Amino acid sequence: MTINLKDTIRTIPNFPKEGIMYRDITTLLTNRVAFAQSIKQLCDPYRDKGIDNVAGIDARGFIFGAAMAVELGAGFVPIRKTGKLPFDVYSEDYQLEYGTDRIEIHADSIRKGEKTLLVDDLIATGGTAEAGIKLLRKTGCKIVGAAFVIDLPELGGLAKITAMGVPVTALIAFDGH
Repeated sequence: MTINLKDTIRTIPNFPKEGIMYRDITTLLTNRVAFAQSIKQLCDPYRDKGIDNVAGIDARGFIFGAAMAVELGAGFVPIRKTGKLPFDVYSEDYQLEYGTDRIEIHADSIRKGEKTLLVDDLIATGGTAEAGIKLLRKTGCKIVGAAFVIDLPELGGLAKITAMGVPVTALIAFDGH
């Protein structure tokens, strides 16, 4: 049975602030059919690519990325918020609406040339995904693609990642912020 994944995502108006339409994936995750279908659909374009690693962005990218790694027979690499990894790291700053933030990856988590897929639940402006790609490039891996459950096309994130030379897939698009 195939279901419309968009119908399984709850929209919460004006969260976390006025004018934002928050796309809540917890309703997709708790629906066993929708969750399994989303993992399958996220993996489908990459099944014949020989993926070595799936890199998931903290925190919801961990949920999808770990399940995808199992499905693709690959390793899982967490991209964490700063200060969460206990060993040598590569770091990358990225822009937020009011300032900057940083994400990190263990420097030894991916070997040069390994085929790696970047995953997160949602892409909006693309700032976090862009930083993730820059981190992955520091490892010397081959970035095979970037996959997202939700795209907010009006914010231009997919175009930003495509302009970096990384193929992008998204399962669902929502208008607005």
